[in-house]
Amino acid sequence: MDLIDGLRAFVATAETGSFTAAADRLGMSNRLTSKYVAELEDRLGTRLLQRTTRRVGVTPAGETLLTRAPALLGEMEAMLQSVTEDSRGFSGTLRISAPVTFGEVYVAGLLARFAAPHPDLTIDLRLSDAYVDLAAEGVDLAFRVGDTAIPSLKRRRLGQIGSLVVAAPDYLAQQGTPQTPQDLTGHLCIADTNRADPARWVFQRQGQTVEVPIPTRFLVNSARAARDMALAGRGIAYCPRFILTEALASGALVPLLPGYEGTAHPLHVAYLEGRALPPKLRALIDFAVKDMHQAPDL
Repeated sequence: MDLIDGLRAFVATAETGSFTAAADRLGMSNRLTSKYVAELEDRLGTRLLQRTTRRVGVTPAGETLLTRAPALLGEMEAMLQSVTEDSRGFSGTLRISAPVTFGEVYVAGLLARFAAPHPDLTIDLRLSDAYVDLAAEGVDLAFRVGDTAIPSLKRRRLGQIGSLVVAAPDYLAQQGTPQTPQDLTGHLCIADTNRADPARWVFQRQGQTVEVPIPTRFLVNSARAARDMALAGRGIAYCPRFILTEALASGALVPLLPGYEGTAHPLHVAYLEGRALPPKLRALIDFAVKDMHQAPDL
């Protein structure tokens, strides 16, 4: 057994709590993953993992090794990659997580631009609006919207995502145009349930916060669906700015409530704490910071 393979199998199993999940992360069989860990334990002369019928736990000796092994593996990967990447570009796989709509509209294109000079690099983009456990699912980097901080993760801020209240001209011609947030109570409103409180819309005006409960005739768990319903004249939607660019430019949607700023949410990339960043992951983070700063419509 190669010592590095044993350490990789141990770290993946300890972080995911399962030989099956570790095998998925490493791209090998469950049996081989278990074999590598067992051989590492034999080599060290101590038990690293405590096997049960439902979950794999970490022994005190395993905890000690786990505090140093991820950083060691990261440093070795960085050293080996640095030998080849100057001449060949990045290689291997990067697993990326992002929210569905933002991932479709922005992240997919960003990753394509990053990967273009690196033909040996594989991008595995996983889109989900649910919370993604980076360690358990073998994800290298997650794009996340909001202020949630998790101790096991590092974050780097990319910017912020603004929001606008919009409606179609035909809807406004029939129902009238609201002039203040309070006027929304007399309109058909389309609520995006991905928001923390979809039935209460929040605005800023001259440094003051204005919160308004809205009548939610339509509730959807997609900002894109809320926009499309507004385009069809079914009501007023409160959408992230990044999905409105074309509709606003063409006049298909009209921004409402001038003087009231929509809620802005911070945008971060998150990655696992306590390990050396592979060069390709560090390069992607730097690329994302630069790319997002050049995006005019967030």
